[in-house]
Amino acid sequence: MSTRRIFFSQLALDARIGILEHELRATQPLHIDAEIDVDVTQQVHDQNIQTVLDYRLLRNAIVQECTQAHVNLLETLIEQVVDRLLAEFAEISRVKIRISKPNAFSDCAAVGIELQRSR
Repeated sequence: MSTRRIFFSQLALDARIGILEHELRATQPLHIDAEIDVDVTQQVHDQNIQTVLDYRLLRNAIVQECTQAHVNLLETLIEQVVDRLLAEFAEISRVKIRISKPNAFSDCAAVGIELQRSR
């Protein structure tokens, strides 16, 4: 069986995340990288979006999950994102997500968490 990989590179959004006092008061930027493997079960028909997994739907799910409520830990947030993607999109066989906080430290580009899960 063939696999098609959909990926997002540095999807940028503002989220309410963290346990520090300043993180509890304001949003902060997150960068999200994702690789989503989809089992290819049918031929792609160029005029029919229904023959592929529409990556707009994946993006919307990721953004909504990251912005709907305050979350204390990146570890919790990344679990929620992966759980949602696997629950909503049956055609996903593997998902790898990396969520990073680019402003967490002044001496590095970002700090983050990566999680990979397969069915």
